[in-house]
Amino acid sequence: MKYFLTLVIMLLVLASPAIAQTEQLSQTAQPAQPAAATPTFESDVIKGDKGDIKLTFIGHASLIIEHSGKVIHIDPWSKLADYSQLPKADLLMLTHEHQDHLDAVAIDLLKKPDTSVVYTEFISQQRDDGKVFKNGDSGEIDGVLIEAVPAYNIVHKRENGELYHPKGRGNGYIFTIDGRRIYVAGDTENVPELKELKNIDVAFLPMNLPYTMTPEMVADLAIAIKPKVLYPYHFSETDTSIIVNLLKDHKDIEVRIRKLK
Repeated sequence: MKYFLTLVIMLLVLASPAIAQTEQLSQTAQPAQPAAATPTFESDVIKGDKGDIKLTFIGHASLIIEHSGKVIHIDPWSKLADYSQLPKADLLMLTHEHQDHLDAVAIDLLKKPDTSVVYTEFISQQRDDGKVFKNGDSGEIDGVLIEAVPAYNIVHKRENGELYHPKGRGNGYIFTIDGRRIYVAGDTENVPELKELKNIDVAFLPMNLPYTMTPEMVADLAIAIKPKVLYPYHFSETDTSIIVNLLKDHKDIEVRIRKLK
């Protein structure tokens, strides 16, 4: 019996390093972590004459429009998304030169060799990879009719008296896609030229101070142009319930609030 107990003790002593090593491995070995999932963003579908038009809301002023396999990116901003994980652009639209609308990192991630880029004359002083549209210009690119319309301030100014968005420097864009007119206003106020726009199906109107419009200004412009669907966008901390309330009696305008701070 004494011999048997001695043998057991010796075996345990010899096995203890292996047991300890096994325990150590079990404590330190970690399962492989799955790759980060591609983020998902809110989207809506607008019915065109022949197919669906998908609107994806990245946030702030960054949008994606998709139709018939074509992808349009508007004012991509890499603060909001990893653009390496999003569809490449067939058409890339830039409204003006401010950093939340003109982001070289996002642009480079989205461009393909055949991507068409459209921007303002002012941006052409910084980039040479696109086509310049001035206020009032129009043209068809990749089967999409594009109209550039004014986008500027007349009320809101910096402390030095300079307008946040001087006249003639920025664009809004109207896209005619499959029989639908989609207006993306850029940074603007409810200036007189915009109240003359006709047959707008979908409008994205900016609503944040001090840079663009108050909810009252947005309501004024929306009532003038009568979009079937209105998306307030670029609204930061503005209370979106105000615009909903201002337009509650205008049943011909559907106000949709999405994650577009």
